[in-house]
Amino acid sequence: MSPVGVDEWVARSGERREAAKGWRGAAERAGGRVGWWPRLAIVGAVGALIPLLGLNDFQLQVGVNALLLAMLALGLNIAVGWAGLLDLGYIAFYGFGAYAFALLSSNQLGENGIHLPAEVSIPIVMLAAAALGLLLGLPSRRLIGDYLAIVTLFFGEVFVEVVNNVDSERLGGPNGIPAVDPINLFGTQILTVKGYFYFALVLIVITIAALHLLDNSRTGRAWRTVREDPLAASLMTVPVTRVKLMAFSFGAVVAALAGTIFAAQQGGVFPTDFDTPFLILIYAALILGGSGSIAGAVLGGLVLSVTLELLRNPNQAAYVFYGLILATLIARMRPWRKLVAVLAAIVAFGFAAHAIVEAISPTAVAGSPQSGGWLGSALEHWVIVPENAKTSGNIGFVVLVCALIALVQIKGRWRTILLVPTVYLAACVWEARLAVEPSVTRQILVGAILIVMMNARPQGLLGTRRVEVV
Repeated sequence: MSPVGVDEWVARSGERREAAKGWRGAAERAGGRVGWWPRLAIVGAVGALIPLLGLNDFQLQVGVNALLLAMLALGLNIAVGWAGLLDLGYIAFYGFGAYAFALLSSNQLGENGIHLPAEVSIPIVMLAAAALGLLLGLPSRRLIGDYLAIVTLFFGEVFVEVVNNVDSERLGGPNGIPAVDPINLFGTQILTVKGYFYFALVLIVITIAALHLLDNSRTGRAWRTVREDPLAASLMTVPVTRVKLMAFSFGAVVAALAGTIFAAQQGGVFPTDFDTPFLILIYAALILGGSGSIAGAVLGGLVLSVTLELLRNPNQAAYVFYGLILATLIARMRPWRKLVAVLAAIVAFGFAAHAIVEAISPTAVAGSPQSGGWLGSALEHWVIVPENAKTSGNIGFVVLVCALIALVQIKGRWRTILLVPTVYLAACVWEARLAVEPSVTRQILVGAILIVMMNARPQGLLGTRRVEVV
């Protein structure tokens, strides 16, 4: 009998995955007793009930944007999560789908334009996107890692330059393509935000179902094999080049499908809608949810999109900020008595610091917290907000970054001790400076959420931890 080697132990790690304890373990076991398809049906039914909760058009628009981001994360997951291809030109497929639909559903081409119904234009756009993905994959098929990222990033930048500067008469240049037709599906036009919400929901459910079948097929297994080791996959007769090209094409199709919804719902497309910052947002959604997981990609897109909308309002952003701090402490601090002691120390430290600073210089605490409502009233005599908070807030932010770096480097009891003033300083900087600049703060908080997630759970919310053979 041959001994069990390290490689076999690693290969069988999924079989030995321990079930979580407590309520989380009970939820996992309950979910395991329900089949995958019933779970998808339940999720779709829950999504269909959301517009019935009395939401206004703005809130439904947030839902449409969240579904679009989730769909884009699903498409990116094919290349990045399954095939291991660092595709930085992915945003171009999204833009291609939007522009192609706009050209086929507007007056942009010719005097009377082209006004194809959605059941004709959307399949055409998806087939064209598949061909475009294949063209992108051809020069990139032998590239890996940083080289692949640079080539695909170049492709994404070329798309923006083309729609901005090439053939402005047809593509609109910086002015884009306005007056795009709404979705006209089998003679029925979708004219309301609620209608687009349901349309996007149906398409994302269909996309999830198709990707689930694909993930469990020979192609899905081939993608994962190429992701782990392309050379070993080639030696095992896996057609590596063809598998990579398929990953690019399938991802492009999903992104283009999302682009058609975006163009029809917005009623126009513009080059600025497809810049690199939005690509970063798609990657952030995939990383947050868990690369390689269908459910993780969807959850990451939904959570990130809704969180960004909450951060537009200072009062709502405050709940996200303090909720994130509290959730991190709850997740990382054990035993529970240590958590209670740290929270009590933070509260006591704040009141003591506020009283000392007020005794030394009353103007140093003359400012008011940016948070409103009961939260602002509770923080008024706890956080230090100077009368001129801009300069002190900037200085405090730099000190906070240094404190966070030190907090990561030290261990044991000193980390717990430093945690107390660091959390308090974060609250002061938030109330004095960060809450005043919502556009900047949104990016900082998203980065903070990703940093916390990558440290606490590197595989993302629903991703599976990967074990590598060394």
